[in-house]
Amino acid sequence: MPNNVVSLRGIEKSFGENSIINGVDLDVREGEVVVILGPSGSGKTTLLRTINFLDPADSGDITIDGQTVNAKKHHHKEVRELRRKTGMVFQNYNLFQNRTALENITIGLRKVQKVPKTEAEQKAYELLDYVKMRDKADSYPAKLSGGQQQRIGICRALAGNPKVVLLDEPTSALDPELVSDVLDVIKQIAATGITMIIVTHEIAFAREVADRVIFMKGGVIVEQGPAKEVIDHPQNPETNKFLNALIPERSMEYVI
Repeated sequence: MPNNVVSLRGIEKSFGENSIINGVDLDVREGEVVVILGPSGSGKTTLLRTINFLDPADSGDITIDGQTVNAKKHHHKEVRELRRKTGMVFQNYNLFQNRTALENITIGLRKVQKVPKTEAEQKAYELLDYVKMRDKADSYPAKLSGGQQQRIGICRALAGNPKVVLLDEPTSALDPELVSDVLDVIKQIAATGITMIIVTHEIAFAREVADRVIFMKGGVIVEQGPAKEVIDHPQNPETNKFLNALIPERSMEYVI
């Protein structure tokens, strides 16, 4: 059985007096694609962001590729090393507006990992070819569609050869006609065997791509299992209610 690439133990997070995550434990195996579902306010995005300390947890341990960092007792160097093992895809792209597509992809390699410019650009062009956007290498984000910007964001996340890619609702800011292009790229990446944790509301995509689906409510994991089992035959009433609200026709469209 593949080793765990990501392990979370006792993750808790509050904003003021509002408890967001309540003692979550989670293991993600090497090469596994895990989708986290849940209603707004369930803690799914916050949980994702605790993994790379974008939103540091109040307590708990985060382990990535054998390196464990405690949420309460950690040093900046430990967090920096942990983040280097991850790639992050944001729902609002988070590209540098004053830098070209090529520069957005290479900046982390050059500034953080100290990769020589020629080597970093070679890697970036390979990724641009992968997402069919080499012709946009010199374009600035303002000249790109939302779908194109997100594909650049995906390239940036992959550039450092991360152990796990974290995707926070990668299609939520896109116009409907652009969603499929981005999802197709994510499917291609998933097929390469890279470990991925994805927060999304794209249920059909989750059913097709994910090895495992996790459903969160109230800051805890209330149900998890193989994607098709959880989506087609949820065991928890809250999961069933959530899925029915998103796709009322799922009993006809999704159940085999």
